[in-house]
Amino acid sequence: MIERYTLKEMGKIWEEKNKFDTWLKVELAVCRAHTKLGAIPEEAMENIEKKASFDIDKINEIEKEVKHDVIAFLTSVAEYVGEDSRFIHLGMTSSDMLDTSLALMMKQAGEKLTARLENISNILKKKALEFKNTIMMGRTHGVFSEPITFGLKLAIWYEEINRNLERLKNAVKIISVGKISGAVGTYAFIDPKVELMVCEELGLFAANASNQIIQRDRHAEFLSAIAITASSLEKFAVEIRHLHRTEVGEVEESFSRGQKGSSAMPHKKNPIICERISGLARLLRSNAMAAMENIPLWHERDISHSSVERVIIPDSTILLDYILHLFTDLVENMNVYPDRMLENINRSYGLIFSQILLLELVKKGLTREEAYKIVQENAMTARNNKKELKEIILECKKIKDILSTEEIEQCFRLDNFTKNIGHIFKRVGIN
Repeated sequence: MIERYTLKEMGKIWEEKNKFDTWLKVELAVCRAHTKLGAIPEEAMENIEKKASFDIDKINEIEKEVKHDVIAFLTSVAEYVGEDSRFIHLGMTSSDMLDTSLALMMKQAGEKLTARLENISNILKKKALEFKNTIMMGRTHGVFSEPITFGLKLAIWYEEINRNLERLKNAVKIISVGKISGAVGTYAFIDPKVELMVCEELGLFAANASNQIIQRDRHAEFLSAIAITASSLEKFAVEIRHLHRTEVGEVEESFSRGQKGSSAMPHKKNPIICERISGLARLLRSNAMAAMENIPLWHERDISHSSVERVIIPDSTILLDYILHLFTDLVENMNVYPDRMLENINRSYGLIFSQILLLELVKKGLTREEAYKIVQENAMTARNNKKELKEIILECKKIKDILSTEEIEQCFRLDNFTKNIGHIFKRVGIN
C-alpha cells in the first residue's frame, strides 16, 4: 500500500529522473548567469541549452568506475553537449549543485505537505462545528473528570494542526536556500553575483554565508517540523484508539465492506489506521534526531551527513505525506456515537458534578477544605454504593442546611460544563 501510494505522490520528487532533472536545472541556471556576466560566450550557451541532457543508465555505469555521482552526471551531460561542456560547472564544487538542488526538492516536497495540512485543517474545522455541542466525558489520567464536547476536542486538534502548518511553512522557507560559492564558500573562482542570479531564477534565497555546504541546522529544522507534525497526528490517532476501545465505544475508525479485523475472531473491528500512524511517527522522530546529528561536521565540511540525508529526507517527506493521507481519510470517515457518549456520562453516578457542589458550598461561606471534605465523603458513598450522587446529596443534612433543593438541582445540569464552548471556538477561529 505504501509503495503504490509513493509512486503516485511524493516519491516522484525523489526518483532518479527528477533528481537529475533538478541537477541539470541548477547547472544550466549557473551557465546562464555566467553568460550574462560575460564568462560564457552566447553561442556556447545556445549550444548548451539546446543539447544538454543525460542518460541515467550511463550515469550509473560511469559512477561504478569513478565512485562520484556528480562527476558521473557531468560526464554524461558532456557527451550530449560536446566541446562547450567545458563551460558547465565553471568555478563550482559538487555541493554547490547538490545543496541547491536538494533545496529545490525539499521546497517542492514541503509545499505538497503544507497543502495536505491545509486540507486537514479545513476538515477539522468542519468536523469541530458539526460536533460543537456533542457532549462527551472528559478524561484525565484516563479517568472520568468533567464533560466536554467532541467538537471542543476537534477544535483543539484544529488549532494544533494550524501551529504545525505555520511551523512547516517556516521550515520550508528556512531550507529554500541555495549556494554557489565554491569549494569552501569564498567565491574564489566564481563571481558572487552568479549565486544571486541563480537563486533568484530558481525561486530560492541565497545563503548569506556558507562553507562548502549549506549549514545543516536548516535541514534539521525541516525534519524536526515534520517529526512534530507526525507526533501531533499520532496524538490524535492515539485518542481515537482510546475512544474506539470496546468499553468506551464513542468513536471508531470506518470499517469498509469486506474488511476483516482478525484471522481468528470474526467480530473484531480494530483501529489499524491509527496504529499505523503511531508506528510511522516513531520513524519520523528518529529521522529528526539523525538530522540533528548531521549538524556538527568537520571544519568546512565532511561527507558524513550525505549518506544519512539520502535516506532520511526522502523517507521523511514520503512518510509524512502518507500519514497525512491516512489521517485525512480517518477523520473524514470516522464513526461518532453521541448516544454512547451520553450513556458513558450517565455511568458516572453524577460524580462529575462534584466541583460545582464544592464551589457552591464555598460561595455560601464554607472554607474550601470544609467543602471539599463534605463533597468527597458523599462522592465516595455514591461510588461505593453505586447510587446517584444527587440522591445522596439530597439526603445529606450538612448540605441541605446550606443549599436549597433548587440550588442542588442546578448543580446537576450538564450545560454548566458547556456554556463557554462558543467562546473557545471564537478564540481558535471557528465560527
